[in-house]
Amino acid sequence: MASIKEQFEIPGRLKTWAYSLIGVGGAVLLYGMFTKGFSSDEHEQVHFWGTLMYNTIFWTLICNAAMFFLSFSAMAQAAWMQSFRRIPEAISTLVPIFGGITLMVLLYIIFGHKHHIYHWLDTEAVANDPILKGKTGFLNPTFFVIWTTLTITLWSVFGYRMRQLSNQADVAPMDATTAKAFNIQSMVRSGFFLVWFGLTVASTIPWLWMMSIDAHWYSTMYSWYTFASTFVAGMALIALWVVYLKNKGYLELTNNEHLHDIAKFMFAFSIFWTYLWFSQYMLIWYANIPEETVYFKHRVQGPYKGIFFLNLIINFLAPLLILMKRSAKRNYTLVALMAVVIIFGHWIDFYQMVMGSLMKEHVELGLLDFGILAFFVGVMIFFVAKALASKPLIAKHHPFLKESIIHHT
Repeated sequence: MASIKEQFEIPGRLKTWAYSLIGVGGAVLLYGMFTKGFSSDEHEQVHFWGTLMYNTIFWTLICNAAMFFLSFSAMAQAAWMQSFRRIPEAISTLVPIFGGITLMVLLYIIFGHKHHIYHWLDTEAVANDPILKGKTGFLNPTFFVIWTTLTITLWSVFGYRMRQLSNQADVAPMDATTAKAFNIQSMVRSGFFLVWFGLTVASTIPWLWMMSIDAHWYSTMYSWYTFASTFVAGMALIALWVVYLKNKGYLELTNNEHLHDIAKFMFAFSIFWTYLWFSQYMLIWYANIPEETVYFKHRVQGPYKGIFFLNLIINFLAPLLILMKRSAKRNYTLVALMAVVIIFGHWIDFYQMVMGSLMKEHVELGLLDFGILAFFVGVMIFFVAKALASKPLIAKHHPFLKESIIHHT
């Protein structure tokens, strides 16, 4: 291991990019907050808080997807990803940060009684609406706040415990007994995270945070659709950092074989997302029931039509045509390009999922959206780089590292 560059040093140029994006994005965010967020005009309020909401939810979920990747890999006893495991670990450190921002935004909306965002906050409307009244068991401020707080807290706690366990692989070599104990503990902690992940990301949280904006509409595939979107974006983010570190001369033990498998995840889950996209749309279109088609009507026939189908082109056709070939999955430039495209494409998807319900008559994708996006990207770069620099890039005593080094596809 003597020839391996184990410690990441944050380049000055990367810091400059992070600070610049945070500065520009933060300025736009503050300007939007005081001109729109605290405006007396409800339309302006919805525009700002909706934009901030979909951005912070998106980034929280894709960073949490990095810990999901680590956890299911641990449960599967997967060895191939050990050479770059510190990247998803670093990305997952943002869950408490982005999750905290998400919590503050959602609490402001709830306690500020922003019923133009969540219609079910209007008690008079609920009392006169049989459908909303039937959902008050879970669509109520008390349950929303408790479940949201508990969700983000346990994501952060379980993720922290996984990262703390991983630090043991930096201390000393493991014999058969300690390696077995380490793997068992890793699987147990992963199990706790995965169960909670299933109860939240794969079911309740997308219903509460986003689907309840359209409180009369529901889809049994909505949570899976959201999961697929954020997981493929999370894998794309991991790919970007792998390519970046490789270009800087780090991760010598990570090679084309590992990149190939990361790109396979990007390709496969792009297809899985498309399957869910088509299934949800096709079943609702085929049934033609008014309370179901109301969600798609203004997205397919109204002002969001262009964004709705652009979403399909970016998130399905581009990965399908470019990442299908084996050689493309091993090309660092193509993988990095497609990673950026996929992250942007699913950010657009979240835009239409949230803003398409809040502002049905207008598409206002502009400076505010891209400014807030820049802020979150800058924060992500800063904290991921900081986390990568805080510990060795290679968990050199991990029991599965040898299998990762000789990994071949």
